[in-house]
Amino acid sequence: MKIAEGLHRIGSDIVNSYLVVDSGGVTVIDAGLPRYWDLLTGELERLGLGLDDVRALILTHGDTDHIGFAARLSREKGIPAYLHPADDARARLEVKKPNSGWGPVKAGPIAGFLWYSARKGGLRIRPAGELRPVEDGQVLDVPGSPRVIHVPGHTPGSVAVHVPAVDALFLGDAMTTRNVLTGVTGPKPAPFTLEPREAIASLDRIEDVDATWVLPGHGPAWDGGVPEAVRQIRNAAAEQKS
Repeated sequence: MKIAEGLHRIGSDIVNSYLVVDSGGVTVIDAGLPRYWDLLTGELERLGLGLDDVRALILTHGDTDHIGFAARLSREKGIPAYLHPADDARARLEVKKPNSGWGPVKAGPIAGFLWYSARKGGLRIRPAGELRPVEDGQVLDVPGSPRVIHVPGHTPGSVAVHVPAVDALFLGDAMTTRNVLTGVTGPKPAPFTLEPREAIASLDRIEDVDATWVLPGHGPAWDGGVPEAVRQIRNAAAEQKS
């Protein structure tokens, strides 16, 4: 699905994976769930492209619903996944995320999330394959020239990815625009966050980013700009505490 020129989403906004497309090829941001592979190839075909045009995969963090087809892309096309080293063990499935940070739960949204994940291969996740380290502030020499911003909290190695070429900031699970546990919409803190206070503090690192599109790992694309998204996330976090 086209979001804007050079910017596409595959899958459903229940679990997001994004493509940045320019004359040099394609950068994939987050690998969603394993069966997103067919969605990836289908979207590339609609663009008149193929897997040989994919130049890079960037993972915003190492959770299982973000590494879906990373192993296959590594195995079949020799493309490693860029990932902050603090999440390497998570992406290799060597550690499991604790059952913490859930907050309120509604039966309908969580059932829909689990059902969708299972349909798309979420019960058979494979380790991410070859990983390539990234660090805070690094600008990658791949399509879109994305800049990596370390935003720990949801996981230790969570990053945001700023791509000025498409006027977008990809935030992974540093925020959500539709909570998979409650269905509540709008920029909010994401559930399943390991260190909620650290996640809110990490917003300081992105609040001055100049980008219209704010793109979460879960929920619809948001075009209200980064500063307003950060304001709403902070307000929602404050309300949760009160």
